[in-house]
Amino acid sequence: MSPTRGRYATDRGLTTRMVTTMFLIGLLYVVLVGVLLAVLQGSWPLILVLVGGMFVAQFWFSDRIAAFSMGAREVSPAEAPELHGAIDRICALADMPKPRVAVAESDVPNAFATGRSQKSSLVCATTGLLRRLEPEELEGVLAHEMSHVAHRDVAVMTIASFLGVLAGIITRVALWGGFARSNRSNDPSGIILMLIPLVSAVVYALSFLLTRLLSRYRELSADRTAALLTGRPSALASALTKVSGQMARIPTEDLRKAEPYNAFYFVPAFASKESIGRLLSTHPTLEQRLDQLARISADLSRP
Repeated sequence: MSPTRGRYATDRGLTTRMVTTMFLIGLLYVVLVGVLLAVLQGSWPLILVLVGGMFVAQFWFSDRIAAFSMGAREVSPAEAPELHGAIDRICALADMPKPRVAVAESDVPNAFATGRSQKSSLVCATTGLLRRLEPEELEGVLAHEMSHVAHRDVAVMTIASFLGVLAGIITRVALWGGFARSNRSNDPSGIILMLIPLVSAVVYALSFLLTRLLSRYRELSADRTAALLTGRPSALASALTKVSGQMARIPTEDLRKAEPYNAFYFVPAFASKESIGRLLSTHPTLEQRLDQLARISADLSRP
């Protein structure tokens, strides 16, 4: 039994996809840094320091910043007995240490997990979710979030998304530098410098698509492992249907505030049906998630 995952089911398909996607993202990372070193030969020590510093900062602090931004407040068992009780039961089932438990004051019904490892993990539910779900449905949602913790999904996605962040910053800086040089003189180095945003833009687009693909896989995997751990895929399906349906009743202003953090949420929040986020979502569609849970339910019911 893996000491990381506890009793959560191993998902070999997800592992294969993660390794493949991370390899491709790493390859893009090498290409981008290689182009930077080739074009800006005299500045390579500064480039390496900046890239390394950005990576460390994002890896160590991004989840804490996200939790703070989403209003997560740690609560004691006395403050949230139902939430703590559900997480205690899931931890016992999964043979995992208990994460920090938090609540976010928001009517948007959702939950999320942060933390690079089990020791630093935090699982948070919104007051809107706690108000709307039955105990079995809540356990299904929390088991889904604990699956992310067990499989270190937050750390994996932080590393995977770093390249896109880096490429975006480089594109802006290089564009500004290239235009500044071309405006000052006919220096050919300004033209060469313009190659950087071109390469960065391509790298950004590819890494963005790869991370979105990986994110959808991890959500399906979290649904699957949560359903198998609790033995109640129908409860998770019910929670998915209920939360997705309730999103339409949430004020648009609240959904817009939640939308930037969709990658963390159990169900993405969209401010409108026409939102571009639906086309490039971090999550699979509701139909895909329900179909998978229906198959799992049928498998579990067979003698």
